[in-house]
Amino acid sequence: MAGKRRLTEQELALWQAVASTVAPLKRKRRKKDGSAKSKLGAAAAPPKLPEKTPVKAAPSPKAAKASPPPKPAALKPTPPPPLLTPSPIPGAMPGIDKRQGERFRRGQLPIEGKIDLHGRTQNEAHDALLHFLERAHKAGKRNLLVITGKGMTQSKSGILKSIVPRWLNEPIFRRLVLAISQARPEHGGEGALYVLLKRIK
Repeated sequence: MAGKRRLTEQELALWQAVASTVAPLKRKRRKKDGSAKSKLGAAAAPPKLPEKTPVKAAPSPKAAKASPPPKPAALKPTPPPPLLTPSPIPGAMPGIDKRQGERFRRGQLPIEGKIDLHGRTQNEAHDALLHFLERAHKAGKRNLLVITGKGMTQSKSGILKSIVPRWLNEPIFRRLVLAISQARPEHGGEGALYVLLKRIK
């Protein structure tokens, strides 16, 4: 192996110049071992992290399928309103007391409006009857007379006699109509109906 190379005069002068600028470090006295260790221990101990609340694992798709969702509280189905008939049983009209029901059937309530459906097609008669009842209900009228015709032949009036009571049982009419009854002979008999409307709420 080759021996160590000696510094040149220039390199030696440069080293001495740099070494003269460096000051020696001062040594600090060590404190007692216990305090030093406690400081080191405090510094070394990692800070406590806040405890995490356990996260519930999401149920697997199979588990989700296996457990059906809770059923809503069972609602009782509302019974359909009783069928309105042109020949109601005396004292058995819902929403009307017995005395008023008897007066209604006997034509003793004052008639506050009348419509004659003679000569109209079924569509015309249906629309005219609905508008007539809506206007009367809005005006606060209660007892009305609807003339359909006696239906002795296969005329339009005969068809209306059988179909008008069915119309009056449709939901669009039932929101207005409380009861119906065949009219007395002096008001048209079999060719007419008394229609009692509900009170305005």
